[in-house]
Amino acid sequence: MRRIRAGLCALALALICTQGFAQSFPVKPVRMVVPFPPGGTSDATGRLIGQKLTERWKQNVIIDNRVGAGGSIAAEHVARSAPDGYTMLMGSHGTQAINVSLFPKLPYDPVRDFAPITLVLTVPNLFLAHPSLPVRSMKELIAFVKPRPGELNFASSGYGTMPHMAGELFNLMAGVKMVPVLYKGSGPAMIDVLSGQVPLMIEAVLTSLPHVKAGKLRAFAITSAQRNPAVPEIPTVAETVLPGYEAITWVGLVVPAATPRDIIGTLHAEVAKILHSPEMKERLASMGATPGGGSAEQFASFIRSETEKWAKVVKAAGLKAE
Repeated sequence: MRRIRAGLCALALALICTQGFAQSFPVKPVRMVVPFPPGGTSDATGRLIGQKLTERWKQNVIIDNRVGAGGSIAAEHVARSAPDGYTMLMGSHGTQAINVSLFPKLPYDPVRDFAPITLVLTVPNLFLAHPSLPVRSMKELIAFVKPRPGELNFASSGYGTMPHMAGELFNLMAGVKMVPVLYKGSGPAMIDVLSGQVPLMIEAVLTSLPHVKAGKLRAFAITSAQRNPAVPEIPTVAETVLPGYEAITWVGLVVPAATPRDIIGTLHAEVAKILHSPEMKERLASMGATPGGGSAEQFASFIRSETEKWAKVVKAAGLKAE
């Protein structure tokens, strides 16, 4: 009986300590690692969420941009970090779902090495043209590209990113050949498109809409299954030329796999509160984004479905990173 009582006391003490640790988290600055440079969707989202977490926690959330290898450098860094909740990854379709099919020697396992917190947001992409490109619709784009295989370049934020994959999916479904120009992030890519060095770009509504509203770029199609309330006048690729076409940019928070469940729960609760707030919903909607905030289990299921979808595209397009 004494042994049983002692065991129960030890278990109760452990639970109290664990709960106390979760309640006090965080007691120091938290690092949010972003796989791409400033200017893109992952970075913009990370800074938005980081600012709100800083206000709630009274602890700094430091944005750490670690660029390279389609996000793999950042993902590997977080996967190898201490599993204590103080290092998070603003993961994406690339790091968590696409890279595993593209890179034969990926230095991390998207499922084994990470614990999902929540999907942060989804946002469709826009097909964008510099005013010098004589294209104003998807039908005109196909008509322009088909007799010129390999001649029209499109800018994307990097190998295996959603803008790149959206272009490859379009190539496959339309039976055309546009050539991706791969940058280290959407910021540098946007600079070259705005200057006219590259005539076409596929980029998230979140980061491209300001340039469209300013009249610097022409948006003629959106990659979601339905039209977006932020730009209801822009038709979808699916409704105009390619039924079933869909390529959505998404980002979500993950932590090292061994992170304690109570810390994951704390992180999820804090981020979900931010995403479900009327202020954040309105702000994201104005930028064409849909907030996430669902459970960790829902995010894990979403990652699995995205992994399967894009693995088929990678194989059909014959893509493979060196």
